[in-house]
Amino acid sequence: MDLQVYYQKVRETEELIPDEFTVIVSLKTGDGGKEGTQTEVPRRLAARMVVDNLARLATGEELAAHRAAMAELKRQAEQTAAATRLQISVLSTRELEQLRADARKQTKG
Repeated sequence: MDLQVYYQKVRETEELIPDEFTVIVSLKTGDGGKEGTQTEVPRRLAARMVVDNLARLATGEELAAHRAAMAELKRQAEQTAAATRLQISVLSTRELEQLRADARKQTKG
């Protein structure tokens, strides 16, 4: 294979990708590559994988669905992290009654 032609194809494909990072969808390969796996990669790597016929660029719908799924996973991870930061204080009955009394005083006055 002529390397100049190969890298020219990579550059041309890279120019077609608008964002710095994009989603590619893997294609089935003879060495066991699994078809349909979505991965977000840098533009340069995406172009190389497309030219090498290892992946294709995700469609607009696939891209939106992937980014929505990643946003949901991020939200869940943040929620889990926030739950681990939850602090619990144990109060005696006397302390609880004092807090309630103080709260009543504030609402009345």
